[in-house]
Amino acid sequence: MLTDAQLAALAFVRALGSERFDTDASITINFHPDRTAGDRTVIEGLLADGRFRSQFETGISNGGLTAYPGGDRDRWEERMFGGAYQRPGVSPIDRPKYGALNVFHHPDGAAPRFGSAFLRLRPAVLERATYTFGDSHRDPTEFGTIDAFSAVLAGLERHWGASVLSGPRSPRPGRALDDYVEAQVHGPVDLATDVAALVLDTAFAGTPCASAAVSMAERYGVAVEWREGFRIAPRDIPPDFRGPSVCVLAGHLCDLYERELVNAELIGRAARAVAATPGEWARWGSSAEALQLLKYLWHVLVEYGH
Repeated sequence: MLTDAQLAALAFVRALGSERFDTDASITINFHPDRTAGDRTVIEGLLADGRFRSQFETGISNGGLTAYPGGDRDRWEERMFGGAYQRPGVSPIDRPKYGALNVFHHPDGAAPRFGSAFLRLRPAVLERATYTFGDSHRDPTEFGTIDAFSAVLAGLERHWGASVLSGPRSPRPGRALDDYVEAQVHGPVDLATDVAALVLDTAFAGTPCASAAVSMAERYGVAVEWREGFRIAPRDIPPDFRGPSVCVLAGHLCDLYERELVNAELIGRAARAVAATPGEWARWGSSAEALQLLKYLWHVLVEYGH
């Protein structure tokens, strides 16, 4: 059951397009499973709550932290959904959850810039999502629903060519940092009913994230899948991609944790350390600045990792 605000948001976007998009693509929600939210990690929060929460509820994100009344995310949602979520009585739990449509079935999910793990949602969720060609923070102009997808499809074809959707699937990672079809899921994302699988980076094998994933499968019936994650040596990081400080930080992490390669687990370990003991990371600036560098290091891993 969707709320009146959620139904109004879907109707507003549906009116902007036409033509149903028949696809076997799934919505994926990429996230970092080992980041902390309060006194627990994100994956522990998923296990305890049984649902994926929006930034309006959690206050954390791997993008911009602007989910509050009058913030950037609030204003762009007002534009995108005709003010449906600014109505009296709308609560944070009602807000949409953000993922992306994995049109090309990439093994790293549709939008890996937001995390190494992802939830693959069930096909029924496609019907209560809205879509934009490009990330919503960029003020996109091409909107649609799965049964009114014409504008988004035109964006896809303009960017990748008219024959892009008829080509063979590739098992190669998409490495998408900017170009993807964003999906805004209206209504809940419940593990037991809406999530088909949790896909984890192999860097988390044998860690508490893996244990939480096993418990999630037992409790909610979510399949757990593993994919080969990205890794890179500090010497192989291009200094002009996210700045030379990222190269230096990568070398520092490998020295600190006695590793040869940077991977998702190493970056997450450092992010938790920054949150727990910020004074020990003062070399990299404030906590926010250090975490931003770690975010950039993750972007390097997505773009150039092997």
